[in-house]
Amino acid sequence: MWALRLLFFAAAAYQCLALLAACKYVWNRAQAGRKSKAALAMPGVSVLKPLRGLDPNTYEAFRSQVLQDYPQFEILFGVADEHDPAVAEVRRLQREFPKACIRLLITGPVEAANGKVGVLMHLAEKAQYPIWVVNDSDIKVTPDYLRAVTAPLADSTVGVVTCPYRVHPHNLPAAWEALGIASDFIPSALVAQLLGVREFGFGSTLAFRAADLKQAGGFSAIAGYLADDYQLAKRITSLGKRACLSTYTVETALAGASWSGVWRHQIRWARTIRVSKGRGYMGLFLTHAGIWVLIALAASAPLAAVILLLLRTGSALLTSAGVLRSRLIAKICWLAPLWDLYAFAVWVSSYFGNQVYWRDRVLRVGPDGRIEEVTAQIAHDRLMT
Repeated sequence: MWALRLLFFAAAAYQCLALLAACKYVWNRAQAGRKSKAALAMPGVSVLKPLRGLDPNTYEAFRSQVLQDYPQFEILFGVADEHDPAVAEVRRLQREFPKACIRLLITGPVEAANGKVGVLMHLAEKAQYPIWVVNDSDIKVTPDYLRAVTAPLADSTVGVVTCPYRVHPHNLPAAWEALGIASDFIPSALVAQLLGVREFGFGSTLAFRAADLKQAGGFSAIAGYLADDYQLAKRITSLGKRACLSTYTVETALAGASWSGVWRHQIRWARTIRVSKGRGYMGLFLTHAGIWVLIALAASAPLAAVILLLLRTGSALLTSAGVLRSRLIAKICWLAPLWDLYAFAVWVSSYFGNQVYWRDRVLRVGPDGRIEEVTAQIAHDRLMT
């Protein structure tokens, strides 16, 4: 019984940390808003955007990247296939903003296991500014985005800046996953920063110095990994620098969300995190408060269950409303304990296999996080036999 109590205490302590981390984030954002922006140096920025297919908000997201209140920047779009529908949207953007520095690079097939990084390798050859910003194709921002995400790089100890993100769901499955991101994934990132974890980065935004990436091995060093955002941050922070979680929140849209798609997406994340974090991933079940609420009720400890339920709901509410400023998720944050049951199932399932689905590809994730295409490997094996 003492072991169960210790585990329950650990689960409650994590929720307290999540609340504290969310409060600290909101405080830091308020303080950052009071600082003078005029005193900040603003070097030129190259925004690198690898593309594949369309998202629910493609053109709005592209357009928001152009409308930046920043003195000197360029946007480099890259796509492997000239017939990709994203090409037409970029050309439409170039017609609307003929004076903006918008370039489209059609790379052709890339040999990198991670096709996104393969495109980034080509874009990097064309980038002309010292600061690079990489973000996913569906990221929508406001005009102060580049100012906000590059400002921390004025501190030489900061190697990479990343952003929390809120989801603008277009259907019910997307809303369900948005709840998980707001009430589970983002709190874990806030706690990691609070505890001094150095190596974290999200595809929502990665801002860094081109020189630091070159010293860390360039994009080619991460071309064989699925979790390219994490690997990039890991390599830059290995130079003795730190990752910074920006006080700016971006907005994203989940393309083609379906119930099966959400499950596959979560499994992909879970399996890549498992191989990236190693033994630390084993303790993740402690963060699934909904499981511990049920255990407390089964153990005839209703007071403990209520306390943990309040902590869990409070953490979800503060993160969704205070950190991400998502009214929709704030309204459904009381469902966070149910998400925990789902997340626990994902955590268990992540140990049963090493294959993941990424768009239309089936990949095998190795113990070091490297990937290979399963269909390609099967064809090779058949050829050899």
